[in-house]
Amino acid sequence: MRIRATAREPSFHMSHSLYTLVSSDGVQILEIRLPHQFDFAQFDALNDNLAGAIESGRGAGPWVLDLSSVEYTGSAVLGLLVNLRQQIKAAGGTLALCGLSPQLLKALQTCSLDRLFKTATSRELAVKALK
Repeated sequence: MRIRATAREPSFHMSHSLYTLVSSDGVQILEIRLPHQFDFAQFDALNDNLAGAIESGRGAGPWVLDLSSVEYTGSAVLGLLVNLRQQIKAAGGTLALCGLSPQLLKALQTCSLDRLFKTATSRELAVKALK
């Protein structure tokens, strides 16, 4: 874990092979990286690590989930998104998604999960959607 400070507010940075979590100006920006094929044990570790980050007090406030590096679009990703939304909401936070591939967006729409999430085409627009 690496902590950086800026003139505005302290920032937080956490990295794992499947994600990067950065706090900037009060917004948690979580970039998830899932290749088309991956080890499900890594996916379970990802789930656990993200739950820990949310439970440790960073869950409150706005979150942007950047999915531009997600190639895998199976049901495990949909479950992860729903779980993250529930955990962040329970902690008093809000969530917006950005960088969805056409396949992932279609999967969300097919399962009617698109109604649960604010979506944007870029991180900047996702941050604006939460303010």
